[in-house]
Amino acid sequence: MDPILSRRSVREYTDRPVSEEQVTDLLRAAMAAPSAGNQQPWQFVVVRERAVLEALAEANPYGGMARDAQLAVVVCGDPGRKAHGEFWIQDCAAATENLLLAAHAAGLGAVWCGTYPLEERMVRVQAALGLPAEIIPFAVVPVGYPAELPTPVDRYDAGRVHFDHW
Repeated sequence: MDPILSRRSVREYTDRPVSEEQVTDLLRAAMAAPSAGNQQPWQFVVVRERAVLEALAEANPYGGMARDAQLAVVVCGDPGRKAHGEFWIQDCAAATENLLLAAHAAGLGAVWCGTYPLEERMVRVQAALGLPAEIIPFAVVPVGYPAELPTPVDRYDAGRVHFDHW
């Protein structure tokens, strides 16, 4: 439970590099997520180029931390692999959460910057990455070694739990 309960969104990073092995581990964790019908309707773009990280920072009004991250992983939906309708959204969300948990477990910091379903953000991310028209940018996840360590918060709220019926 500790990695889940202690994970926080990290928005400030050091200049310490993230290794290729660590990136592969993050992607392996993301791709281990459950998906409807095991269709795995995702693609990932790993961004390390400063100019592209800057473009990703500009693509989202709350994504400025991408410019200072060592890299960003852009989680994308691949409609060619979505045999179960709109469940690709849940599948990509599960992959994104796995990536965040893996980053935290590795001593890295990361934050989920929502892209889908906001058209303006999607168009800007597609342009920054040169995505094919059919690939849908779902989330941008800046990653790096944390320069800040946000305090974990217990968000359990028994008032939001219902047993057997409302």
